[in-house]
Amino acid sequence: MTQDECFQLGKITKPFGYKGQVIFFLDVDSPEDYTDLDSVFVEVKGLLIPYFIKDISINGNKAVVTFEDIDAKEAQSLIGCDLYLPLDVLPELTGNKFYFHEVIGWRVIDSEKGDIGNIQSVIDFPAQPLFQIMKNDKEILIPVIDPVIKNVNREEKTIYITAPNGLIDLYL
Repeated sequence: MTQDECFQLGKITKPFGYKGQVIFFLDVDSPEDYTDLDSVFVEVKGLLIPYFIKDISINGNKAVVTFEDIDAKEAQSLIGCDLYLPLDVLPELTGNKFYFHEVIGWRVIDSEKGDIGNIQSVIDFPAQPLFQIMKNDKEILIPVIDPVIKNVNREEKTIYITAPNGLIDLYL
C-alpha cells in the first residue's frame, strides 16, 4: 500500500495511560464514521505499516486507541506518526460534495469568465480552503465555499463556480 492509494486520517498525538494506548487526532469531517475501525496504516520512516485495532473510543475528533500486540514502549515510538486508510473506504460523495484529493486536475468553469484552468491543488487553510488553479502560468486562488461552488460534474471532471466579483481579474 502506498500513500497515493490512501488518504490521511489523522495523527497519533500522544500516549494514553501506561498500557500502550495512544490518542489519535482524527482530521476528518465526521469522526464518528470511524468508530468501527479494525486497522490503520501508520507511516513509520516513510513506510505505511498496518496496525490492528483492539479497541477504539471516539470523543469529538480525538480517539483513545488500543492496538493489538503492542506494548507501551512501541506505542511511544509511534507518537507523531501520521495515520492513513485506503481510498476505497471513503464513502462515495454525491451532489456538490467532493474530496479535495479527487478534484486535482479537474477543470474549473466560472459563470462570468468561462474556463479559468485546472485545479493544481487544494490549499487547506484553517479559515477556508482554496483551489489553486493555473491558467497560462498564472495562479488563481478561489475559495472553496458553498456560495462559490455551483455544480460538480464528476463525469466531465469539471467544477462550475461563480467567483466573487473581480476576484479572477486580480490574477489575470
